[in-house]
Amino acid sequence: MASYNISIIKGDGIGPEIIDEAIKVLNAVSKKFDINFNFTEYLMGGCAIDECGNPLPQETIDGVLNSDACLFGAIGGAKWDSLPRELRPESGLLRFRKEMGVFANLRPAMVYDELVDASSLKPSVIKGVDIMVVRELIGGIYFGEPKGKDDFKGWNTMVYTVPEIERIAHVAFKLAQKRSKKVCSIDKANVLDVSQLWRDTVTRISAQYPDVTLSHMYVDNCAMQLIANPRQFDVVLTGNIFGDILSDEASMLSGSIGLLPSASTGLNTAVYEPIHGSAPDIAGLGIANPIATISSASMMLRYSLGEEKAAEAIDNAIKKAMKDGYRTGDLAAYDCVEKVNCARMGDIIASNI
Repeated sequence: MASYNISIIKGDGIGPEIIDEAIKVLNAVSKKFDINFNFTEYLMGGCAIDECGNPLPQETIDGVLNSDACLFGAIGGAKWDSLPRELRPESGLLRFRKEMGVFANLRPAMVYDELVDASSLKPSVIKGVDIMVVRELIGGIYFGEPKGKDDFKGWNTMVYTVPEIERIAHVAFKLAQKRSKKVCSIDKANVLDVSQLWRDTVTRISAQYPDVTLSHMYVDNCAMQLIANPRQFDVVLTGNIFGDILSDEASMLSGSIGLLPSASTGLNTAVYEPIHGSAPDIAGLGIANPIATISSASMMLRYSLGEEKAAEAIDNAIKKAMKDGYRTGDLAAYDCVEKVNCARMGDIIASNI
């Protein structure tokens, strides 16, 4: 029996609800595929502030680094917005990513055939969309120095080094080799020197992957093309701030932010989480969509644990739930046979395993 140590961070808002459903599905996987999961829970975010006055306790850092992978819910909420910036949940999250060394953020954006009408775009435009955004996560303008503000101005510095660009480029090209063998690198090389370095470095690395076609696109054009013709994209490679914006834009092609997972991977560990936030306005109501988190568990099985068959079982279980017409409230307007709550959706997907 394979055995894995999985760190769990439920976080704030709907985080505990959606993580519980992902664990439910993983327990079904455990029985079917004879895999043992040892779950250990840690604190981060607002709940950690309330518990110990720190959005990211050292115990959490050590625990996650010593696990095989981390499954993470969501953090934050208005309750903690009045705190100094360095003590807010979001600051803990940025520090968490840096401490984990998770430099590659993988965000798939795919459209389920059964939900093609859920998107705000025409079905003819988005049917068959399957994009993987590869975002550099611990460099760029969010971490560059110098930064600061005074009463007259604020400043941040966008910095990338060649090794940082090289390692994220390798991730994108290797993923493309397992997909449709296309990488589109996004930058602003016409006006930014740092983007010209990005483009030059990605082009050089591409020579090591002759089976993958590389193209380049300016970020403003990419924002337009994701709406006009999203099927042209396979793997989209970009830096931190551009990836932050474009991956959220791409997520809405599917019709609901509650459907899409993400992975943040590095050399030492990986963190898997839904792309949405903590949604404190619906916390505790049991109506959140757990599919993004359950899909994140599938990505964890595939990319960190090498359990491809188990990952496929989760993917197929989600597709069957969609095909059978089960919908949480965010999708109830689209071919809904039965409207279900968060826990019921978890039950259905687990039973489909």
